[in-house]
Amino acid sequence: MLAVVTLGFWLGCGCAGHKRGPAASVGSATTIVTPENVASGRVIRVNQAGRFVVLNYPLGRVPALETRVGLYRRGLKVGVARIAGPQYEDNIVADVVEGEAAPGDEARVR
Repeated sequence: MLAVVTLGFWLGCGCAGHKRGPAASVGSATTIVTPENVASGRVIRVNQAGRFVVLNYPLGRVPALETRVGLYRRGLKVGVARIAGPQYEDNIVADVVEGEAAPGDEARVR
């Protein structure tokens, strides 16, 4: 039993010092990750009868009037809205032009 544990220890030490593969080579290609710079907001209110929603965006990131935004629920597109106004601070009204909307849906500029 002691021989098996000792053999496992020595094999582990021998492999731990040698790095193989592209991650260990100095001149290998590196992956560049660029963050998305898309204004993203949330649906906070829905008026089904009037076919409009109130969207909340971070301050300074509210889209311009007439901008079309996609509405996404759990990553799947469920509708399209057009920014119509009025705007109050970081909230703005948008008309639902396609599909549907529900509170909590994500609104992303297309």
